[in-house]
Amino acid sequence: MSDCASCAVRGRAICASLDAGELAELGRMGRRQRVKSGHTLIWEGDDAPLVANVLKGVLKLVVAASDGREQIVGIVFASDFIGRPFGKESLYRVTAMTDAEVCIYNRNSFDAFAGAHPHLQQKLLRRTLDELDRARYWMMLLGRKSAAEKVASFLLEMSDRLAGQAGPTRRDDGFELPFGRQQIADILGLTIETTCRQLTRMRADGLLDLPSRREVVIHDRRAVEAMAG
Repeated sequence: MSDCASCAVRGRAICASLDAGELAELGRMGRRQRVKSGHTLIWEGDDAPLVANVLKGVLKLVVAASDGREQIVGIVFASDFIGRPFGKESLYRVTAMTDAEVCIYNRNSFDAFAGAHPHLQQKLLRRTLDELDRARYWMMLLGRKSAAEKVASFLLEMSDRLAGQAGPTRRDDGFELPFGRQQIADILGLTIETTCRQLTRMRADGLLDLPSRREVVIHDRRAVEAMAG
């Protein structure tokens, strides 16, 4: 890759800490790859020879039980980092929820580069701690919250992550979900019927509007925050 300096997510990605020379060196190590919706980039339990920055799209992190049941344990968006630096086996499967584009690096080469650039290691550490905080919150959400609290919490999280990406309404308080109701249900550990019922109730109560199947406009954020607990 030779266009790192013009990358749309550079200012938010882990490589934001690199100067022009370091960025050029890292760019020579990487390559862009498009990932179709439903395609798996990294398999759970396998040796993971790559790490990547997400440039576009949304991917999910999935853990499977021995009986085949699956749980989505994380969602990654543009500028997020995926993979396991300084490790080998992946603890989860990484699958695209939408068409996506990633910047891929060989893990061993990336580990060597990061080892020589402490400020990049610090950026990775901060990103890892943020993910740990998010994972702890997600444990509480899945294990202790009611269906209404789960849906409200999810919408607030998506509002923060997808701010300014609304569809035709172009509302400041609106955003467009990159996945459908069934995927929302899978993420929250709910049935699709329960998920749809909660969204319909929130719309009937005037908390939000659903102009299309994937667009959400929050009218009363304080009420949604109260519902989220």
